[in-house]
Amino acid sequence: MRRAAVSVAISALAVSVAACGKAGDKDNDGGSSAGTGGKSIGLLLPDNVTARYEKFDKPYFEDKVKELCGDCTVSYANAAADPAKQAQQMSSMVTKGVKVIVVSAQDSAAIKSSIASAVSKGVKVVAYDRLAQGPVSAYVSFDNVKVGELQGQALLDALGSKATAKSKVVMINGDDADPNAAQFKEGAHKVLDGKVDIAYEQSGLWKDTVAAQKMSAAITQLGAKNIAGVYAANDGMAGGIANTLKGAGISTIPLTGQDAELAAIQRIVAGTQSATVYKAYKPEAETAAELAVNLLQGKDIKSLADTSVTSGSGDKVQAKLLTPVSVTVKNIKDTVVKDGLYTVAQICTSDYAAACKKAGLQ
Repeated sequence: MRRAAVSVAISALAVSVAACGKAGDKDNDGGSSAGTGGKSIGLLLPDNVTARYEKFDKPYFEDKVKELCGDCTVSYANAAADPAKQAQQMSSMVTKGVKVIVVSAQDSAAIKSSIASAVSKGVKVVAYDRLAQGPVSAYVSFDNVKVGELQGQALLDALGSKATAKSKVVMINGDDADPNAAQFKEGAHKVLDGKVDIAYEQSGLWKDTVAAQKMSAAITQLGAKNIAGVYAANDGMAGGIANTLKGAGISTIPLTGQDAELAAIQRIVAGTQSATVYKAYKPEAETAAELAVNLLQGKDIKSLADTSVTSGSGDKVQAKLLTPVSVTVKNIKDTVVKDGLYTVAQICTSDYAAACKKAGLQ
């Protein structure tokens, strides 16, 4: 009887410990995990500085997976802008038995070996937003050359008659480790070259502080009165640049961005940023979720990934490229507000009430 009682107690304890592990499962790198094994899909995002990833991409992705596969779970981790950490996160997911991993690479080249290792163990990998190198099964993003073209055109439009071959423009690009940055840059140059003088061009590494430093250097080199406009590859960097311009007493020149962050929309309303590019996060995240579930279930993905691209490693990848949209003060209502990304109340806080009224948002 005593042996039986002890055996029952040990069994009950084991069940209790297992249940606790499932309820509060955490990746060893701090990322949350909703489960492991055959019906678990991994989501690896690159940083927690860019507002979109935690606020939009992650919940949209998780909700769509739940809708498409009721017994699937999502194991999540964020690299916090550290390529080595992201490689560790991918390895951890593979070890846990995750069968499909969706990754937005912090460094598209550095992640290549981790992807190859995962694929060799039977894991399918979907490149999200950024085209990772290596044998990925699918890629979902936007036409990123088009994004750059929209940014460049928005800058020219804002310059108007001041857009001449002698007009000095500052260009602060994204991180060279991100293939998207090169495509944004390519698209912008296609539009701007020959129409303005790109007098200063540097990488801002996707960091507002670095972009602010580069802008300060550009002002020192070119002179505040000689700068006609600024191209910033994303809204985070545009925020840092806007602060530098304000500090230098520059308040009337065009400034572009990208990502349609709330702060950028507010700057557009206030007139301190000219335009951004809206890449609708929901269809991108939902397409990634659908691709992941289809790969998990062994279904064909050609109807979803209806084109192909070649990555930096020379791999041909089935892809879905969505269409970006330029946003200025004139179409805020018809884009980010209409799609429910932000409400007018979120945009038009007390600091922006007067500007919102002038812009026709209130």
